[in-house]
Amino acid sequence: MRHQSVRRRLAATLALLVAAAGLAFAAPAHAAPGDTGDDGEGGSKSLIQQLEAASRGYVQARDALAASKTRQAQLTARLKQLDAELAPRQAAVDEIVAEAYMSGRLGPMSALLNAGSGAGFLDRAEMLETVGVKQQAAVTDLRAVRDQQAAAKLAIDATIRDQQKQVNVMAKRKVQAETALKAANAGQDDPQPSDGGSSKSAAKFQGGSGMVDDPTSGGRITQRMLFAMRQAQADGFTHYVHCWREQNSGEHPKGRACDFAADKGGFGGVATGASKTYGTNLANYFINNSSRLGVLYVIWFKRIWLPSSGWKAYTRGNGDPSSDHTNHVHLSVI
Repeated sequence: MRHQSVRRRLAATLALLVAAAGLAFAAPAHAAPGDTGDDGEGGSKSLIQQLEAASRGYVQARDALAASKTRQAQLTARLKQLDAELAPRQAAVDEIVAEAYMSGRLGPMSALLNAGSGAGFLDRAEMLETVGVKQQAAVTDLRAVRDQQAAAKLAIDATIRDQQKQVNVMAKRKVQAETALKAANAGQDDPQPSDGGSSKSAAKFQGGSGMVDDPTSGGRITQRMLFAMRQAQADGFTHYVHCWREQNSGEHPKGRACDFAADKGGFGGVATGASKTYGTNLANYFINNSSRLGVLYVIWFKRIWLPSSGWKAYTRGNGDPSSDHTNHVHLSVI
């Protein structure tokens, strides 16, 4: 009887353990991005590649356009300076010509015939030589300014042509991104009243293109990605972050993407209340500082923000909070 009682107690304990295990399996912890079969960026490999190429091309053309406009402004200022210098140089030439005329711009024989003495001839020849040297120098100086002026005008014309080229590239890249989204049955315009919720300004990235250790994993990320993460954290966005991971496509294995949890402690369920507000503000922080940080795209709450197109619908996940990006903000940088 005693052995049977022990067996019953053991059986009851085992049953409780099985039941507890059953409860645990029935309510699992929320899967982290990348653990639900979508590579963690909510789209097929081909879609992610198209979006990456389109946004990268757009950002590069946009930055080239900005640099070209800066160069045009510099050239225009230089041309204005040369225009201001041209008038006094022309006046100097005119003055020397008048001086030569008043002094009698004569050849050596005429100077000798009109000179009262040998000393007078030498004095006159020396004066004429001085005037000639001054005139030659002034003419050379004037010609140099005019050449610089012409070169500046040509350079301005070239920058304007380059700007038009970049504008055309930007337009093509925008079409490429939006066509890829439409082909995936996504990409409808999806602005929301919460857009622009954060006005904090990040510093401009001035680093290089090398890789550094990722403080959120055992992998490596780009200097730019680390800079963007540190800037966000310095501006108060201090919830859980995870960056590098192995996957078949996207920016995470390249070290150019991070996932920023809406909840403070990690990737939870669908963000609500303060957690959703945090995610919205963080997404808008990256958008408002996209040029300074080199943002490629932002994904948040079933939407994707592209530099070329703004917010677009992006419902290519598996219906869980991580693949739908309703529990974290995804950031990719160039």
